[in-house]
Amino acid sequence: MPRCAQCGYELPEGGSCPQCQQASAPPGSSHSQAASFSRFPLTNLLLALNIGVFAAMVLTGVSPSEPTIAQLLRWGANWGPLTLGRQPWRLVSCAFVHVGIVHIAFNMWCFWNIGRMAENIFGSARLLAIYLLTGISSSLLSLFVHPFEVSAGASGAIFGVAGALIPALYFGKLPVPKSAINATLRSLVLFAFYNLMIGAVVPHIDNAGHIGGFGFGLLIGLLLSPKLLAASQERGEHARRVFLLMAVLLLSAGWYVKRARSVVAPLRHAEVRSVPSQFSNL
Repeated sequence: MPRCAQCGYELPEGGSCPQCQQASAPPGSSHSQAASFSRFPLTNLLLALNIGVFAAMVLTGVSPSEPTIAQLLRWGANWGPLTLGRQPWRLVSCAFVHVGIVHIAFNMWCFWNIGRMAENIFGSARLLAIYLLTGISSSLLSLFVHPFEVSAGASGAIFGVAGALIPALYFGKLPVPKSAINATLRSLVLFAFYNLMIGAVVPHIDNAGHIGGFGFGLLIGLLLSPKLLAASQERGEHARRVFLLMAVLLLSAGWYVKRARSVVAPLRHAEVRSVPSQFSNL
């Protein structure tokens, strides 16, 4: 399928690039707004899911600024005794639970900027796989490092998407001006560096989760990058092989974390009322 020489977007046959049309449209125009929402369906869907979960939490009585740990656990936050016990689904659900309005506002602003770029380069289905797989890798490393702390938030997955973009831009040979790629790479590297530094000095930020998502995202992006400009069928088959491999790696990592942190096994039947005293923001 042909691609736009300016931005790399896949062009429909005989069509023009909707992304470049959007960029040239007057800000706030109906064309610009419609293109923005139609071009990034998955980014918008994930934003809506995160915001929808937060709204549901608030509507059911959870504080919008200071939710309790018991409330976070009730909505699916990550905590070793439960996640490594009988509720492994928390590895995913915790990426849609946020610790207050400031937390979700910052995470969603970051994802709105990074997600659109990733959806343009990888496509919607592959972005969904990257988001979920790196969200799980973030949760697993968080459990391994501090299994008795509660963690919640989308930033592990956001770090994962940012990590996947770096090798894709560097090795993917996208039909985009080199100056634009270099500028974007600098922004992504600085985003990761500054946020990891902040996480190293600010209490209650789950840097282990950030590193788990970012590192796994780098690996996914590195493996996807050789086929980013291949024909659609070849690119799809390659992506399926990559994601199958990543799923196997995560299953192995999950087995290892559960085995290494078997100390939580006696608490696998813990009730939500038996909660820890600390939580971490992702």
